[in-house]
Amino acid sequence: MKALISTLGMAFLALCGPVGHAAPDEELLGKSASYPVAPSLAQAFQERYRVGSFSAMDSLSPHCTLEPAAQPLPLPKAASEPTFQYRFDGKTLTLDDYMQHQRATAVLVLKDGQIVAERYNYERKPDHRMLSNSMAKTIVALAIGKALEEGRIRSLDDTAADYEPQLAGTLYGQTRLINLMRMASGAQFVEDYSGHDDLARFNQVARKQGSAAAAHTVTLRAAPEGSVFNYASAETVILGLVLRAATGQSLCRYIGGKIWQPLGAESRATWLLNPIDQTEMAAGNFSATVRDYARLGWLMANDGQRDGHSVVPRDYLLSMTEASRQPEAFRPGRMKNKGSTYLGYGLQTWLLPGSTRRFALLGVYGQSIMVDPALKLVVVHMAVAKDASGDASGTRMGAERNALWHGIVARYGNW
Repeated sequence: MKALISTLGMAFLALCGPVGHAAPDEELLGKSASYPVAPSLAQAFQERYRVGSFSAMDSLSPHCTLEPAAQPLPLPKAASEPTFQYRFDGKTLTLDDYMQHQRATAVLVLKDGQIVAERYNYERKPDHRMLSNSMAKTIVALAIGKALEEGRIRSLDDTAADYEPQLAGTLYGQTRLINLMRMASGAQFVEDYSGHDDLARFNQVARKQGSAAAAHTVTLRAAPEGSVFNYASAETVILGLVLRAATGQSLCRYIGGKIWQPLGAESRATWLLNPIDQTEMAAGNFSATVRDYARLGWLMANDGQRDGHSVVPRDYLLSMTEASRQPEAFRPGRMKNKGSTYLGYGLQTWLLPGSTRRFALLGVYGQSIMVDPALKLVVVHMAVAKDASGDASGTRMGAERNALWHGIVARYGNW
C-alpha cells in the first residue's frame, strides 16, 4: 500500500510540476486578502495591490481588445524539463531557487518552440493577463515596421508631424521617426519614476488634455537629435499617435490584425486607453498571457516569420535588434545609460552584450522577454519588484535575473 501511495504521489507531482515554495513577501503583497486588485488605477502600483492589479489592469480603466488568432500557434510542452543552473553570489542555484528569491510572478522558458519550463508565484495562473509595462514599446515598433512595409509610413526619416498635424510646431513633431524610435530626440526629459519627473508632468497633461497636447510640454532640445540615448516614454506615445494617423486605425485594431493574430496569439490582449482622447497608452499598459508573450518572443526569435510567412519584414526586425546596425553610441558596451554601458538600444528594443545577437523587451518592476535567435530561445519573466528598477529590496532582481538568463543560455550554447 505504501508503495502504491508513493507511486500515486510521484505521478501527481509529475502532472503538477515542481513542488511549490513560498515566494518572497507574500503577505506584504496581499496573500491573506487573496491578492486584491486596487480600488482605482491610481493605486495599482501600491505594494498590497501590485500582484492583483498587474494581472487585472483592464478592470481598472477603459481599454481596447486585441482578439486572438483563429488558429493559435501551438506551444507544446517538452517531454522532460532540463535542469537550469546559474551562479549568483558565489552559489550554484536553480530556477526554483530563483522563484523563492525574487518577486517573479511567472517565468517561462521556450526552446525550439516548446515550453521546457514554466513557473508561477503568488497564485497567478497561465490564463491571467499580465501587465507588460514598457515591453509594449517593442510592440509599437513592430507595428511601425508593418506600416512601413505597407507604405502607410513612407520613411523613418520623416518627422512625426508629417503624419500627425496636431504635433506641428512641437519638438517631438519636428523629430525624425528613426530618432524617436532610438530614444534619441535630444529632448531634455527626465524619467526616474519619482512621481515628480518629466514623465509625470507629461502624463498629467495627457490625462487632462490628451496625448498630443502633452507633446507641447517638451520644449528644450538638450542635444542634437540622433546623437544621445535618453530613455523617454513620451517618445513612444508620439510614435503611437503617428501610427494611428498613418494607418487611420487604433493601435488595437491595426496591431491586432497585423501582428497579434498573425503571430498566433491564443488569448485576448488588452491595451489601456486615455479616456480623454481614446488613444492607447502606447508606452506601456498592454496586458497579455505569459504564453502569448512567449509567442511574441518566438516571432522575434524567427526574425518576424511564422511558419515560413512574414509577419514583420526580416530586414526591419534586424534593424530593430542587431547591434551592428545601430550607431556606435547605441551599441552594448558603448551606450551610456544611467551610469552603465552594459546594454545597447535598437528600435524600441534593448540590445544585450555577447558574442551573438541577443535582445530584450524590458518593463519596469521586472517585466522582460529575452530572446536568443540563434538558439531559438525565449525567456519570459513577469514580476512585481520592490520598485521600478527592481533593486530597492536589496535582492538585486536585475542582477539575479541576468545570472539566470546566462545560465539558461549556457544550457544550450555559449555566451
